[in-house]
Amino acid sequence: MSELELYRSLEAILMVVDEPVTVTVLAQITEVPTEMVVTALQTLAITYEEQGRGFQLKEIAGGWRFYSHPDQAALVEKFVLDGQQTRLTQAALETLAVIAYRQPVSRARVSAIRGVNVEAVMKTLLTRGLVEERGVESETGAILYGTTSYFLEKIGINSIEDLPALAPFLPDVDGLDEVLATLTD
Repeated sequence: MSELELYRSLEAILMVVDEPVTVTVLAQITEVPTEMVVTALQTLAITYEEQGRGFQLKEIAGGWRFYSHPDQAALVEKFVLDGQQTRLTQAALETLAVIAYRQPVSRARVSAIRGVNVEAVMKTLLTRGLVEERGVESETGAILYGTTSYFLEKIGINSIEDLPALAPFLPDVDGLDEVLATLTD
């Protein structure tokens, strides 16, 4: 793989990730030695900074990812906040409910409970400041999520303990106890 092809491959991968990706993973995907990947990432990061781009390539939390440039924070904040005026979709509301009642909870667990992939919905909830990272699950290394104080403010409660009980809102169904157990475990 040529140097240009490696740069383009790394850019394409890093453009779609929502969490930092390790050099090892990038090397495996591109089938290039890790030393070459490290050099390419460092070169790209320097190049973007020298060109005065609106984004940065940074190594954070053991992996690499694109971030908006700090000097563009006010503009990015305005964009994000303007986007918050729209209502949440049904999928976002369901995902938010699972997180609120199960927190801290991993993205995989939320997907399992809902029965669908929640990647895009999680990005929306994170962007809107309704959920945040709450640590890492010790067994799997998965990031755990929980609701924010902004979420509490928006729904008008002081703490998660003030959330209403789920049982009165659920239909009377055989096996409901098992379903409730998965939500409250």
